[in-house]
Amino acid sequence: MPVSPPTSLDQTDLQARDRLLLAATQLLDEAGGGPVSTRQITERAGVQAPTLYHHFGSKQALLDAVVSHGFKEFLCRRRAAGAAGDPIDDIRAGWDTHVAFGLEFPSAYSHIYGNVKPGVPCGLVEDVRAMLLETLKPAEEQGRLLVSAAKAAEHILAASSGVTLALIQQPLDERDLDLSTRVRDSVLHTIASGDDLEAPAVATARSLPAAVGTVSEALESEAGSLTAGEIALMRELLARLSDEH
Repeated sequence: MPVSPPTSLDQTDLQARDRLLLAATQLLDEAGGGPVSTRQITERAGVQAPTLYHHFGSKQALLDAVVSHGFKEFLCRRRAAGAAGDPIDDIRAGWDTHVAFGLEFPSAYSHIYGNVKPGVPCGLVEDVRAMLLETLKPAEEQGRLLVSAAKAAEHILAASSGVTLALIQQPLDERDLDLSTRVRDSVLHTIASGDDLEAPAVATARSLPAAVGTVSEALESEAGSLTAGEIALMRELLARLSDEH
């Protein structure tokens, strides 16, 4: 699970880069989808603007890093633990971390994924794709994938972000957290050899297109929480994922 930001950023044990990440996360969540200025971020983090640019290059790059931080943190912990983890297990846990981060900080997550332009992937997507490829390459080399590592990463990116946005839209007391598990397991059974996976009961009853359809229905029923552009983007990604199968 992602680490929740503290209520205060006065801890001396936090490095400037971490304080910037935590400050941006808090401010985006508090803004509820509104703008957050460089000055607000640096003041809360207790640093000067040049420090932000030194670590991230731009405010948008920092905002991209906010959402990917939880997934990066997970991978770093796995590496620090010593022996490399099983790549399929790493992807499963990384998916759950990604979704959990989005649900914990919905405004930050929606802000990042809402700042999109047709044909131009945001920095976050490229960053997470690279981490996914790094994690999936060992499985590909071991012959455990049914598709290339690059194709598997595309499937995971499209499906995990779609699930996260769909769940964010659902009222808290009606949120179907099992939706993430169902889609995750369907994607894993599509990209990885069945011999490598524990066959969950739901995987035998639900195909990937069916899981994608569930996400699409959630987008339709709660469409008012996203802009028309965000919904169009997610539908395009989900349609591409479904058409390939």
